Amino acid sequence: MAVDHLILTTCFASLFASLLLYLLRRRSKEIVSRNNEPLTVKPGNNDVDIIIVGAGVAGAALAHTLGKEGRRVHVIERDLTEPDRIVGELLQPGGYLKLIELGLEDCVKEIDAQRVLGYALFKDGKHTKLSYPLDQFDSDVAGRSFHNGRFVQRMREKASTLPNVKMEQGTVTSLVEENGVIKGVQYKTKEGQELKSYAPLTIVCDGCFSNLRRSLCKPKVEVPSNFVGLVLENCELPFPNHGHVVLGDPSPILFYPISSSEVRCLVDVPGSKLPSLASGDMAKHLKTTVAPQVPIEIREAFLSAVEKGNIRTMPNRSMPADPIPTPGALLLGDAFNMRHPLTGGGMTVALSDIVILRDLLNPLVDLTDKESLSKYIESFYTLRKPVASTINTLAGALYKVFLASPDDARSEMRRACFDYLSLGGVCSSGPVALLSGLNPRPMSLVLHFFSVAIFGVGRLLVPLPSVKRLWLGARLISSASGIIFPIIKAEGVRQMFFPRTIPAIYRAPPAHSSPQ
Repeated sequence: MAVDHLILTTCFASLFASLLLYLLRRRSKEIVSRNNEPLTVKPGNNDVDIIIVGAGVAGAALAHTLGKEGRRVHVIERDLTEPDRIVGELLQPGGYLKLIELGLEDCVKEIDAQRVLGYALFKDGKHTKLSYPLDQFDSDVAGRSFHNGRFVQRMREKASTLPNVKMEQGTVTSLVEENGVIKGVQYKTKEGQELKSYAPLTIVCDGCFSNLRRSLCKPKVEVPSNFVGLVLENCELPFPNHGHVVLGDPSPILFYPISSSEVRCLVDVPGSKLPSLASGDMAKHLKTTVAPQVPIEIREAFLSAVEKGNIRTMPNRSMPADPIPTPGALLLGDAFNMRHPLTGGGMTVALSDIVILRDLLNPLVDLTDKESLSKYIESFYTLRKPVASTINTLAGALYKVFLASPDDARSEMRRACFDYLSLGGVCSSGPVALLSGLNPRPMSLVLHFFSVAIFGVGRLLVPLPSVKRLWLGARLISSASGIIFPIIKAEGVRQMFFPRTIPAIYRAPPAHSSPQ
């Protein structure tokens, strides 16, 4: 009897052990399948954690970042061939530091990217050199300039190496919404097949021409000017490894290296109307109006580039971030927030946003918890403000200051800005630290902006003030206020200067979640 009981007990134990081993093996296969097999997207199910619409700088960097965090990511990009753009070619040192933080710094290698150490400013035959304040950083830290398409392709390739990231070519036609919650996207594949993909979180970063942003923000897009782009070949800039800004008439002209043998030239043309390319009016404008203002060292290369005729144009768009909090969806990159590209701050803002978003999402194991996810998205919109708004405000204000104007007060502000930066010391390192994204502090921006205005007024009152000079000084202060305060108002005074007064910034991880 005891033997029978022992045999029966042994059989049950063996059966239980076999069942347990089977379940463990099945669970192990599921985990391996999630982390090591290509992602398969089936319509109608939450097959992925996050959908990313767009694989430009923001989308590709975000895909790699979230993929590294263990998220299952589905990226849908309209065109996966190498982009060919005339902007998004200069990454400021602050942006490069974010690239390092995201583990993407190798994406500027093997694309003939050039180190950028600062700027050279030209006005009325005079020039001044402004160096980035890089003394406290490693020797590798500097700005980088490159062909935008090469940089984007490197990041796409790196993201695609992660087994839990699927990058697919297709056109997203709409967001899938149910009861006010974004459930995913509807898209058309490269072959023309209409599909739907579902995920707890959809991140839209499909660029400045986004057709999805209207349901996620209140877009107030302005186009203050257009860039006319050229590539100068086999020429040396007056200051190697520096961006060059010519304070031309009527607006700035930019030069910076994009490879070891090419220099990008961007001519700003104010307003929305451009001289005709087809009729030759554009080439005539560049030869007769712009060329005489180009530094003599590169003027011949500039004229040669015009003769070759490969002239490109791009509207310069500006749009403050004004989100509509929507459960299940988030905006990022130029689809969400744009500033004048004069200062090259767009990629720095996007990469900074990705770092903030990564850190916010990290504690959230379960993205299907809509309430917690919505609170963290709200926190993202608050936490990004100080850095993004500083770079945005500087870009808008500096562009307006650098424009030539028949108004005496505006002209005096322009001269004061050039001379203030030429003083060196904190007068140059402070503004350049803001411009480079190394010290994006709103109060520092306002301090330096009005220091320029006060410097300009002080010059007017020396050696002896007059009624006319006092009036001009008052108009200069008024003009400076009229430039910066509307931009700050659009960005949000409270979010920009007093973010800690907004409760969302203090939210802690949900009690039931634990770090991944």
